[in-house]
Amino acid sequence: MGAPETPSPQGAGAEVEAEVGAGAGAGVDDGVGTVGGRELSPAVVILSSVVGGISLTVGALLAVTSLAGYAAGAWVSPEPLSPGLLGAAMAGVAPALFGLARARYWEEARSLVLPLAIVLVGLFAVSLLNGGTLQAVHGGPLFLALFSLGWVATLGLLALAAVVCLAAQYRRPAPPGAAGRLRVAPLPGWSKPLLAVLGSGWLGIGAGLLAFPAFWGPLLPWTVNRADAQGLGVWALALGVGVLGSLAEDDLARIRPALTAVPSVALAVAVLLAVHARSVDWTSGPGVSLLALVAGLFTTGVAGRRLLSKAGGGSEGGPGSSRGAWSSRVGAGR
Repeated sequence: MGAPETPSPQGAGAEVEAEVGAGAGAGVDDGVGTVGGRELSPAVVILSSVVGGISLTVGALLAVTSLAGYAAGAWVSPEPLSPGLLGAAMAGVAPALFGLARARYWEEARSLVLPLAIVLVGLFAVSLLNGGTLQAVHGGPLFLALFSLGWVATLGLLALAAVVCLAAQYRRPAPPGAAGRLRVAPLPGWSKPLLAVLGSGWLGIGAGLLAFPAFWGPLLPWTVNRADAQGLGVWALALGVGVLGSLAEDDLARIRPALTAVPSVALAVAVLLAVHARSVDWTSGPGVSLLALVAGLFTTGVAGRRLLSKAGGGSEGGPGSSRGAWSSRVGAGR
């Protein structure tokens, strides 16, 4: 009888290193660690790309006409600022929607896709509820009348597609142990109270404008009608859900696409507000609150991207450095 075989240190080290490599391969690794989870449905990616293209085109149209002093929205508005803000938000979120093509897991996309579904379904509902103010019904110019009909039809199709895509996404099985996955780049503790205040602010304003436009609409620091108030409320509600959703994710690597959308939307909105500054009552409480909320969005996105970049750069204490240190220890066992 021969002596029992003793496992080779090199073999053990190779096995451990292979397991580590396999674990890293199970998620998205782009220098910020791994983000594993439920596989992202191709339907969600296609929907995001289609909505991104439409948002960029229609949003740019609404924003540019507003900058020129014209209210070219789907419904009649008392001032060009409101349709311009809707367009700015649409154009601002488009680059992030295109970026979802690089995502592989639902956990990376849901902080952006869920608010997107709220916008699509919400704007379609608002358009129907305020059908009497649509350009086609009100008797607006031919181009705007056709635009309003296309707006309603397109939103209806996209809203239905969003619901179907979300249902298909959640039918995909989640991998075992995904619920207990360690965070790759957790949110700093000091940021959580600030995010809670920012998200609650947008969520509360959005819910108020959407559910009680007759009361909350006059509180806006410029003139709006019912459709404007509810349309802006949908976007505010979606922004609030997105910001509060980042707290639930508690992982910068998971909310990477949303971190791209937030500062772009804030910057586009700021440009519209600056051009129409004379139409806004900046000395009022709502005017000051609006400035704080928009500035909070921009700061959140920029700070989040910076923190995520530092984590991906292998800085001390970041996931990249800890993964490298583990590989060094495994190699040393050889």
